[in-house]
Amino acid sequence: MTATAGVEHTAAQQVSPKAESGRRWFAFGVANLVVVVAISVATWYLLADPTTSPWNFYPLPFNAALFWAILFIVFIGFDCEFAGFDRLAQPWRGLTILVSTGVFAVAVTWLLGSGLGSLFPDFAGTREGGLGYFAGALFVLFGFATWVMVVLNWQHWPWTVFKMKQPLIGLCEIAFVAVPTLALYFVFGLPSVSLSATHPLMTVNTVLGWFYSIVVAVILTGQTLDNWPWKLFGGGGKTAIAATVGNAVLGTVIYFLMVPLAKILIGSTATAELGSVVDQFPAQIGVCWAFWMIFWANGFGNRFGPSVRAALTFVLALGTFLLYYRFAAQHILHEPEVATGISGNALGFVDWLVLWTLIYVVAFQSLGLKKLSPA
Repeated sequence: MTATAGVEHTAAQQVSPKAESGRRWFAFGVANLVVVVAISVATWYLLADPTTSPWNFYPLPFNAALFWAILFIVFIGFDCEFAGFDRLAQPWRGLTILVSTGVFAVAVTWLLGSGLGSLFPDFAGTREGGLGYFAGALFVLFGFATWVMVVLNWQHWPWTVFKMKQPLIGLCEIAFVAVPTLALYFVFGLPSVSLSATHPLMTVNTVLGWFYSIVVAVILTGQTLDNWPWKLFGGGGKTAIAATVGNAVLGTVIYFLMVPLAKILIGSTATAELGSVVDQFPAQIGVCWAFWMIFWANGFGNRFGPSVRAALTFVLALGTFLLYYRFAAQHILHEPEVATGISGNALGFVDWLVLWTLIYVVAFQSLGLKKLSPA
């Protein structure tokens, strides 16, 4: 789901919209980036920062609530296309989405940790290190792939064939796609963090690294590459099948390429200290790439051609990864060191950037920056 920041060409306009857009799109994107980063850092200091926050939410249950918040935006924004919310004028539209997101995220995190956790120890918020919160929130990882793919790659098929309208389309997607999402979670996700599982198919580090790489493949093909190459299969069910199989394959390739890349970026000493934990680092690079693909589409209007977007956002992602792990996590966000020379967990703060991008740029429609908008 992208902001419609492109230009329209009409003969009646005295000033070329393309020229006007050329003067404004970059300034508009940078202004959005400044606002998103400023809000993210300020709210981080209040809610999550290990040294400045009055609460002890870092890293869990903060990260758990964060994942559920993004999934809620996927539900109401991607699947349901903000049906109902789009009737509200700003700033009430943005405020309603913000409050709804916060309530949903906190409620689900609490219900899983204190409610379900009282019956099943795997989800208990009292598990050491907050792992009970993480066990529940791990479900979101698979939801990022399935529910986003149905929108970006499947383009709401098959519900559009039945001439459905929103919010029925989105509600059907949420309900029916929950089945395969739960299946993935129970087969791959929960056993990797369960107290009782003895032989999980994958370690939790591999689960994080591999399935987030599939999420990256979904966003890359569906948004940055304009659903190429899956759209070549003719649309409808053919494109849906091609995208499902293709994203799984492409995500696997991305994972195996990202592991050695991560080792290069963090250095041999940190790699040795992390051991098998390095297998989750494709997700750490991936979340940086996902942030820039999402932000480029919404903040910068998805400028340039698909291949240029893909290369540009990847380069920005690598820069962000290095800036975060080598400097920002320790010196700005006050996160603890995880290995020699690197600190933090990008699946926390960088996902926080993703959430505020969706809230400010999409939900609030870049409130206050209208004069800079190229559209």
